[in-house]
Amino acid sequence: MPLKLYNTLTRTKQDFAPIDPQNVRMYVCGPTVYDFAHIGNARPVIVFDLLYRLLRHEYGADHVKYVRNITDVDDKINARALRDFPNLPLNDAIAKVTSATAAQFHKDVAALGCLPPNVEPRATQYIGPMIEVIEKLIARGHAYAAAGEVLFDVRSMPHYGGLSGRNLDDQKAGARIAVDEHKRNAADFVLWKLSKADEPGWDSPWGRGRPGWHIECSAMSWKNLGETFDIHGGGLDLIFPHHENEIAQSTCAFGHDMMANVWMHNGFVQVEGKKMSKSDGNFVTINDLLNTDKFGGRKWPGEVLRLAMLKTHYRQPIDFTVRALEEAEIILKKWLGSIVHVLGKERFLSGDWTIVPPRQQLLYELSNDFNTSEALMGLSIVSSRLASFNPVSTDSRFEIADAWEFVADLSLLGLISQNRIGELFQMLFVGSSIIDSDKAALIDSLISLRLAARAAKNWVESDRIRDELLAQGIVLKDNKDGTTTWEVKR
Repeated sequence: MPLKLYNTLTRTKQDFAPIDPQNVRMYVCGPTVYDFAHIGNARPVIVFDLLYRLLRHEYGADHVKYVRNITDVDDKINARALRDFPNLPLNDAIAKVTSATAAQFHKDVAALGCLPPNVEPRATQYIGPMIEVIEKLIARGHAYAAAGEVLFDVRSMPHYGGLSGRNLDDQKAGARIAVDEHKRNAADFVLWKLSKADEPGWDSPWGRGRPGWHIECSAMSWKNLGETFDIHGGGLDLIFPHHENEIAQSTCAFGHDMMANVWMHNGFVQVEGKKMSKSDGNFVTINDLLNTDKFGGRKWPGEVLRLAMLKTHYRQPIDFTVRALEEAEIILKKWLGSIVHVLGKERFLSGDWTIVPPRQQLLYELSNDFNTSEALMGLSIVSSRLASFNPVSTDSRFEIADAWEFVADLSLLGLISQNRIGELFQMLFVGSSIIDSDKAALIDSLISLRLAARAAKNWVESDRIRDELLAQGIVLKDNKDGTTTWEVKR
């Protein structure tokens, strides 16, 4: 099945056809490094990491270029630097804030199973290209200097608003729009603004200043991927104004109809049914989840967080809850236990994970605009089949092949990796309230026997197995889809 992606620009799901299959190019908006990344920031990183993995599988790792930027010039960064390091020169204080925050971001997203991008440009390294783009816009009649700023003239672009579907005529001055006198139109946006003596700035034809937010990504994508490229991604909140204005800048500066052929956006994240807010006390960072007990009273493995995100289709909103993490952990434990049941723990941990490719069914579901819910349901079926494997079978070749395919599936999804699998086992299966991995495999085997007993209407045997497990602190849950899951009684 060809890869199908939903394109926000066309509002359709369409076959993906790269401009050059030997050089597939994707740009994703990265973090503004002034504070720890929260779980809303985690979602686009996970979503586009999965797309990156799928593109690498389809076209080859050497033929895919993934660029994710770091915004390290921003008024929020300036404010944080002044707050945290009031006794340092501003530039030194900014460097401390951005370097520490970027390092934390890298550590957090690596724990979520995300691969590093091929290129990670920083905005401060691309001031020259930003000035070049602005000069092109002025020369083509799409930008103007006024009151110490350079602004984009939205009326100069007939199709402005095509991504977001906003009608420019509806964006008139009113109660919610403050119009500066030097603007030609209410919707004109800043490309370059002058800096005060105590603010960071760079020399430019318009005076010492700093770039507007949108021009940064136009310059960084241009220099790393070209004037047009294949995919541009980010969160739903970036459609307007950020991505709309990127399109305006890049297409008008370079004279193309397109900046990126496909625009992809992931849905919003709520926490326990509410919009995330520090004032509501439900603001949760990735670091909180990985390293503290602020959410659910415990630390969570990054792979569990990733699975909880992938259970919901990327374009749909997510209600991020403790219960969702608990369910994801149960599923992941069952999957790993079923692999150990067939391969054995040592063989699984130390074996060659590249001996087989992922299953075609998994690739089929992922190629359908990331139908992860169907993909994960298929994995549960495979896991149940592995858990029912009889270790004393005279011919285990097929089960072993199935188990290694299952390993390849989970690896493609970023749910396991060979460099983190030992740590993941330690977190999931070792401890006073966590079941040892070998016992987990035994539990899954007993559940399979119980399912067989229930199918044969042997209720006495079914109840005996349930009661035996309950006596060991294992609570079973019979699900509507015919499967049975388990958890440790707390």
